[in-house]
Amino acid sequence: MRVAIFRRAHFNAAHRLYNPDWTYDKNLEVFGICTSPNFHGHNYEIEVKVVGEVDPLTGMVINLKTLSELIKTEIEDRFDHKNLNLDTDEFRDLNPTAENICFVIWKILSEKLESKYDVTVRLYETPRNYVEYPA
Repeated sequence: MRVAIFRRAHFNAAHRLYNPDWTYDKNLEVFGICTSPNFHGHNYEIEVKVVGEVDPLTGMVINLKTLSELIKTEIEDRFDHKNLNLDTDEFRDLNPTAENICFVIWKILSEKLESKYDVTVRLYETPRNYVEYPA
């Protein structure tokens, strides 16, 4: 029996969207106010979905405490109250769009969880704008 479980978490972070190969005007045209050289921030919400077989001994797909601790140490502690462009290795050379942030979170968690799990990450940049990987 395959079941999906979900865990929600959040972090607050600043970022700037820009392409260093473009002029400021071109960045402004593409990214709008999100390209401000002074950065801007979001209260990101993440939803992690883990799908797997229910263990007949525990009755669980994965222990939610284990998943919660993984998200805390690998995602929240890494990105919370950080400037993604300046304070993290992951986005030093990668534009921290919602799409890229979502993929990076998925990659980090997928590498830490056993391969028997299917992992999906949904990242809310605002209550109305979110992305999901894999799609």
